[in-house]
Amino acid sequence: MTSQPVAAREDVRQEMVADPGVVAAIVSAVHEQVPVYAALDDSRLPEVRAIAAWGLERLLHLWVTDGALEPSDLRRLRGIAAARAADGRPVQAVLRAYRVAATVLTDEIAARAPRLAAADAFALSRMLLTALDTLSEEMTTAYAATDEDLAADRDRALRLLLDDLIAGRHASVGALSDRSARLGVQLPDPYCLLVAEPVGAERPDMALDAATGLLEALAVPGDEVASSATVRGSRAVVLLPGAAAARAGAALGARSWRGCAITGESLDRVAVAHRLAADALDTAPAHAHRPGRVLTDADAHVLALLGGHPAAAPDHVARLVLGPLTDPGQRHLMEALTAYIDAGSASAAARVLHLHAQSLRYRLRRIHALTSRDPRDPWQRLTLDIARTIRP
Repeated sequence: MTSQPVAAREDVRQEMVADPGVVAAIVSAVHEQVPVYAALDDSRLPEVRAIAAWGLERLLHLWVTDGALEPSDLRRLRGIAAARAADGRPVQAVLRAYRVAATVLTDEIAARAPRLAAADAFALSRMLLTALDTLSEEMTTAYAATDEDLAADRDRALRLLLDDLIAGRHASVGALSDRSARLGVQLPDPYCLLVAEPVGAERPDMALDAATGLLEALAVPGDEVASSATVRGSRAVVLLPGAAAARAGAALGARSWRGCAITGESLDRVAVAHRLAADALDTAPAHAHRPGRVLTDADAHVLALLGGHPAAAPDHVARLVLGPLTDPGQRHLMEALTAYIDAGSASAAARVLHLHAQSLRYRLRRIHALTSRDPRDPWQRLTLDIARTIRP
């Protein structure tokens, strides 16, 4: 090869490496064209940018020098592939991201060297084809090895999956189903996401074995769905079948813990469920917690509403709290609830409605049975009051 085309390539390389817009263009194209990457949260994009910057520098260097990927490059590619496999990103999507990046690289070079010599253009095509072929082989092999390791350690694989769900790295049911199938597990649907912490602790980091112990206390022997537990700072996070929410209060009470159980979100919104539960534990007053009872979706949404950052529309929050009381056939119970809250006592409410006090108390018991909220409890009365106030 003559020195002239190499010198021309070096000029292009220096210009592109110095221009941060090239990496930005690569990341933007991958984000737009590969659905799995479009679903990534902001915390993962710096990693994508770092890999794009490294890949850009290495590929341009190979083009300038007519070189080939070195053992250190292959080790890095295998490490990236292993991390992506653990993240749950399908290998097909990752390889597509590299193809998209290669296309952007070609376009950027063409924009800077519109009259590129034939030898340089051929060298660029040969380098990209060779690099993509090597990359595909290395990453596919690393994916297979990582999948085998994760399958052999099922508990760790499920914990990593729950970590990714909490972080919002799976924003589609399809991607989640693919990862579950590779692990050979069936996630609970409907599910209960329980976030729990010790009462009165100084908020030390939660030990994983404590979270696992809570999972074992709530698990149903012989259940075929995959439950899992992880930790977030001082809190345990447990993913369980939806029916387990009914046992959560007793399990936490036995440990002197408190918690919030979210059951109304879909599997692709576990991150939303976790944020709701964690925010509820951060903001709930002490009297909202009672032995044998956990906070629920309704409590979490009411607290979000009070905090000025509602996660749902007011009418939805009202339905969550009031439940069957919103049915026209339960109008008499709504009237009893309104009178009790406004009057301040069962006797006074009975006089307002021209009922016997015992009849009014019976209706309060029915409200408790239908909503799982006791109007005599200060916190639960507040949630009922807010719900009936914001109800359309």
